[in-house]
Amino acid sequence: MANAAKRWWKYLGAKANTELDDRADPRVQLEQAMAEAQDQHRRLKEQAANVIANQRQAEIRLNRSMEEYERLTANARQALVMADQAARGGDGARSAEYTATAEAFANRLVAVEQEVEDTKSLVLQSAQAAEQAKAAVAQNATLLQKKLVERQKLLSQLDQAKMQEQMNRSVASLSATVGEDVPTFAEVRDKIEVRYARAKGMAELGEEAVPNRMLEVEQATMNAEAVARLDALREQMGLPMPQPPAR
Repeated sequence: MANAAKRWWKYLGAKANTELDDRADPRVQLEQAMAEAQDQHRRLKEQAANVIANQRQAEIRLNRSMEEYERLTANARQALVMADQAARGGDGARSAEYTATAEAFANRLVAVEQEVEDTKSLVLQSAQAAEQAKAAVAQNATLLQKKLVERQKLLSQLDQAKMQEQMNRSVASLSATVGEDVPTFAEVRDKIEVRYARAKGMAELGEEAVPNRMLEVEQATMNAEAVARLDALREQMGLPMPQPPAR
C-alpha cells in the first residue's frame, strides 16, 4: 500500500512538472537557466579566490619563516663569535653563557628550518591548486560566454517561432469559418469578385451604347457633306445632277 501511494505521488509530481513545462514561457525558462549558470560561475570564482588566498597566505608564512631562519642563523653565529672572544679574553663563564645562547638559537633554528620545509611544500601544493582553480574559472568563463551567445540565438529562434505560429494561425483563420453566422474569407472574396465583375460588365455595356450612336451620327454627317460637295462640283462643271432613284 505504501509503495502504491509512493508511486502515485511520484506520478502526480511528474505530471505536474510536465504541465508546468508545457505552460511555462521558454523565454523565462531560458533566463532562469542563464541566471543559474552565472550564479554557478560566481560561486566557482569565489572558491578559486579562496584557493588563491590560501596560496598567498602560504607564501607569506614562508617568507616570514625564511626571515626568521636568517635572523636565527645570524644570532647563532654572533653568539659563537662572542663566546670565542670571551674565551680568548680568559672569561670562561661568559664564554659558556654565549655558547649556551648559541645552542638555544641553534635549537630554534632547527625548528624553523623544519617549518620552512613544510611551508615550502604547502606553497607548492597551494600554487598547483591555484593554477587549477584559475584554469577552471577560465574554462567555465568560456562556456558561459558560449551560453550567452547561444542564448541570443535561442531568443531569436523563439521570436521567429512565435511569428511563424502567429502567421500559421492567421492563415488558418482565413481558411476556416469563425462561427456559424460568419462567412469565411474565401466566401467573402468570391462574393466581392462576383459583384465587381458584374458591375464592370454593366459599365462596359453602357460605355458601348453611346459611342455607337455617336459614330452613326458622325458617319451620317460625313455622308451628307460628301453628297453636297459632289453636287457643288457638278454644278461648277456644268454636269447634270443625278436623278434620285425611282421608287
